[in-house]
Amino acid sequence: MTAGIDAPASTPLEPAAPATGAPRRSPRAGAPSQSRIALRSAGRSLAASARSLGAGLRRAGRAVAAFTAPVTGVISPVGWLVLVASVVALALAWPFGWIELAFVGATLLAAMVVAVPFVFGRMAYRVEIELQPRRVVAGERALGRLVVQNSGDAASVPSQLELPVGNGLAEFVIPAIPAGGEHEELFAVPTQRRAVIVAGPAASVRGDQLGLLRREVRWTDPVELFVHPVTARLAPSAAGLVRDLEGEITKTITDNDISFHALRAYEPGDALRNVHWRTSARTGQLMVRQYEETRRSQLLLVQATGADHYASEAEFELAVSVLASLGVQVIRDATRIAVAADRLHLGTATPTALLDDTCRIEPVEDAAGPVRDIVREAGRRIAAPSVLIVVGGSRAPLAEFRAAETVFGSDTQVIVFRAEEGAASRITRLGESTIVTVGALDELSRLVRRVRP
Repeated sequence: MTAGIDAPASTPLEPAAPATGAPRRSPRAGAPSQSRIALRSAGRSLAASARSLGAGLRRAGRAVAAFTAPVTGVISPVGWLVLVASVVALALAWPFGWIELAFVGATLLAAMVVAVPFVFGRMAYRVEIELQPRRVVAGERALGRLVVQNSGDAASVPSQLELPVGNGLAEFVIPAIPAGGEHEELFAVPTQRRAVIVAGPAASVRGDQLGLLRREVRWTDPVELFVHPVTARLAPSAAGLVRDLEGEITKTITDNDISFHALRAYEPGDALRNVHWRTSARTGQLMVRQYEETRRSQLLLVQATGADHYASEAEFELAVSVLASLGVQVIRDATRIAVAADRLHLGTATPTALLDDTCRIEPVEDAAGPVRDIVREAGRRIAAPSVLIVVGGSRAPLAEFRAAETVFGSDTQVIVFRAEEGAASRITRLGESTIVTVGALDELSRLVRRVRP
């Protein structure tokens, strides 16, 4: 038997030679550097410490600002400018030895010190703002009444009250008022334009004559005055906009309505009340009634508010008046209605609620959506309307109004009211839509009477 030849035990095994051209790797080449790991850990720790320190400084800053607010809050912008100028002047005068800068800095600082006593003092007032009436039509007169009562035990010192009214500011000098006495001031509110005018809050002001320090104390909450748009009185039932559609038969087939359409074979799930027993007995199988669905009045009123759709501000106001006139009359007729403008859904519970919300409609200067998108968004909250009325301006492309026809089905009648101030009022047809051009608000009633969806 042939024995195998064993290699000597002392002979080391030679490692396999690497392939020709393959790089030789160091055993530690793939291991990360310990110094790099340490540096990264130190960097993360420093970043976390910096974030924690920054958050702590911000909290401390807010706490200091809240603590010093009663003092720093009375310094006006002019006062801060004077204070900074005095500190800079004194800081420059010390190293350079400029006596002139030292004099300027000391003078400015003295002015701040002299102004301090003017902000001290306490007044015991009870202030009321009354607007009569609270709702007016644009152009009507509205008056306001400011009543200041001294609720303290001693006579008050003269003071000054400021009352913001809309974009303006009314200033009243309140004389000394005996204990328990009151002082009254009357003011007029400008109501030339439709708007929501906010009066208040009334605030008493104490400060120096130079305006370096200023201390305000608010005494009332703001009060709103609604300036409604001018509206036209329309005939009941909105002159046929809804009346002609009430009970009108549509092409939709339903199992429960008024207008009989046909009979069909019974299917599982049909209501037994719709079974026509006489025909069923004659034919030997159950037959049920089908009906044509009749229209139930639901009106959707939408205004496009893009500023580029209107030739002027007066034209935009005419469009708002058209919207308000139509909406108020439909609400009075107790017809279901939804009213919307771009980014605003208006209340329709009462005519007053609608008119109040029309005061908030403003032209959208940029990012105004297409009319079709506005209509689609407004229609999401209601069932498919029987009548869709879109109000726009003379510069709105007619293609946008036609695109609104595609939002709802063919059972929805589309009427477009285009405000075009000074133009000849007329009624035209564009596809399936009725286009009503309104040149003046006093012609709206006549135009609406002629509209037939």
